[in-house]
Amino acid sequence: MAMSMGGRAGGGGRRRRGQRRALVSEINVTPFVDVMLVLLIIFMVAAPLMTVGVPIELPETQARALEAKTQPITVSVNEQGQIFLQETEISLDEIVPRLQAISQTGYEERIFVRGDRSADYGTVMRVMARISSAGYRNLGLVTLQEQGN
Repeated sequence: MAMSMGGRAGGGGRRRRGQRRALVSEINVTPFVDVMLVLLIIFMVAAPLMTVGVPIELPETQARALEAKTQPITVSVNEQGQIFLQETEISLDEIVPRLQAISQTGYEERIFVRGDRSADYGTVMRVMARISSAGYRNLGLVTLQEQGN
């Protein structure tokens, strides 16, 4: 007694008349999550490398770091005596007008002066004097933490 294999008993993958398959309307988010994780890792690695500034060798002191709530404006003097506001080179006469243009809190704006350890002391003091005489009182010098001997 043999059974026939070509019958309709098992269904064999055929659909019956009147039955429709429901469409799946879900989005597969797995590839999206994979791409986002790769991008996150790339940006986490690349972010510290993207901070550029004026290369300055700061002097070392034993002073502690200040608590900061907002990002200060930085004026830098390199060893050749060039003056930079943030990362843009400016002349001594341009300091006050540029500071007034970019300061958000007026004369209460925090301004940090960074002077290279090889820079002329007089140039750094002229920069600070210009800023101070313009009315800015929240002025500070930036140094590195001194390493223990």
